[in-house]
Amino acid sequence: MDRAEVLEKAEAALEYQFKDRSILDTALTHASCANTRLESNERLEFLGDAILSAVVCKELFRKYPHYLEGELTKIKSAVVSRHTCALAANRLGLPDLLFVGKGMSGRTQLPSSLAAASFESVIAAIYLDSGTMAAARDFILKQIGEVIVEAAASEHQRNFKSQLQQHAQKHFGATPVYELLDEQGPDHSKCFEMCVVVGGRRFPSAWGPSKKEAEQKAAFRALKQIGVVEDEEEPA
Repeated sequence: MDRAEVLEKAEAALEYQFKDRSILDTALTHASCANTRLESNERLEFLGDAILSAVVCKELFRKYPHYLEGELTKIKSAVVSRHTCALAANRLGLPDLLFVGKGMSGRTQLPSSLAAASFESVIAAIYLDSGTMAAARDFILKQIGEVIVEAAASEHQRNFKSQLQQHAQKHFGATPVYELLDEQGPDHSKCFEMCVVVGGRRFPSAWGPSKKEAEQKAAFRALKQIGVVEDEEEPA
């Protein structure tokens, strides 16, 4: 295929028609075949990475209002990872549409880092060509929206406090309340005993090296007693 055909095929894969195809051309140009690195997709990769993070963060903030900052950060890290970007690029067929130097064109499979970079580059290209964040957002969520949901579900399964809160509000119409029962040890190495109360019902307490970890264990024990978790092991 000549360059024009490649760009046309890329537009079809991305389901986006560029007003300025030169931006798409740059997004698909690896440094190995560019006259200078400034003419490669490296700058677009930088911008695309920032746009991807911003879109994912906003979506997580909107969809999961009860998640704490630490939970949101873990989900975001999984979603915007190189692995996720490479998978999205491969689904779109971007690695086969990259313009690369002769030393790389003979390879049967390009490094996953190149695939990930191409995904970030086309995000920036769509943003710049459209002039709006909305177009980039629509593209991103169409490609990795399911990954966001799966990562959030995975994090939710590990967060027993979140599970207990949702279960308690749905089935008991109450919000869990955590109580500090005891603390032991020197200031630099304290242990805390916490219990959780739901609608007046007190569940078995648990110890932990921090209040947060003790709360997680207490929430787990409450879920275990309620019968929500049965086969899972108590968090260490």
